[in-house]
Amino acid sequence: MVRRQSVLAIALVGTALAALLLQLVVLPLVLLPLDPRWAWLLAPIALTTIPLWSLIHEAIHGTLLRNRAWNDRLGRLLAVGYGGPFTLLKAGHLLHHRYSRTQRERTEVYDPARSSWLTAARTYYPRLLGGLYVAELLSVLLVLLPRPGWRLLVHRTDSLDSVTGLLFERVARRDNLRRFRVEAIAVIVTYTGSSLAWGGHCWMLWSAVGARALIVSLADNAYHYRTRLERPLDAMNLALPRALEYFVLAFNLHNVHHRHPGLRWHELRAAFVADRDEIHLGWFTAVARQFRGPIALTADEVRPMPAADTVPSWTAEMSGAPSTSP
Repeated sequence: MVRRQSVLAIALVGTALAALLLQLVVLPLVLLPLDPRWAWLLAPIALTTIPLWSLIHEAIHGTLLRNRAWNDRLGRLLAVGYGGPFTLLKAGHLLHHRYSRTQRERTEVYDPARSSWLTAARTYYPRLLGGLYVAELLSVLLVLLPRPGWRLLVHRTDSLDSVTGLLFERVARRDNLRRFRVEAIAVIVTYTGSSLAWGGHCWMLWSAVGARALIVSLADNAYHYRTRLERPLDAMNLALPRALEYFVLAFNLHNVHHRHPGLRWHELRAAFVADRDEIHLGWFTAVARQFRGPIALTADEVRPMPAADTVPSWTAEMSGAPSTSP
């Protein structure tokens, strides 16, 4: 069974890397000179964004491969193709598990005593329409920041209303910062080299990256939008046809994942049945309703739960401990 799981994981990673290689190297250097119509392959490649992220997500939780060193190596390789440093993506996702729907991370919720709907919308909609991924991509520019600059960055961004300061603090740790710099340079080299390979057609490459940005940013908070606050273990399970559920590696069973973050993607459906969990909304409905915009903290549908239910006793790091691999 363990061997079959490893073979499946390696096959999925190989498929994802082949799609990235096609996008970044084969299309511009081999196929495009033969016929510009080959560029249309970028459209189906963009649609593989969610399964690509799902594989990175498995690596973040240490469930891609049982061998932690190879789990992290493959996670880093996939993240370079995705366009974000694995160290930053991992730190950010584990913080999400710990602080989801708390004061530090409630993406669409604003406090009407401190802000207005319009003010909240000015940051909410750009984030929804690609800004989340763009921030991940631009994080590679932090490779230029010396260690004292990281300390200043942590100080400037530390706030009880955001996980940003905590994120930068984790990345700035000695071993993490070294890994982050190597990964960021790899992303820069990969996408600079691919842009040169595309030459005058590089707008096609960056249009595909823009599509990825939109898909990632639209999907990110769909599982939590308009859900109760102060319940980090809660999320929504979103309905998809079974074939699409396999395609996205069961990422739609998000409530199951939040409650069992150590399970592999192919174990989530069985846990869904065992827990007698429920489907809360359709996937496309959940994505679309985010366009309703920010929600007031005082709204009944998101009203915080009692303080005793605020923070779980466990931390997400239990299912994604920092790697000791190089």
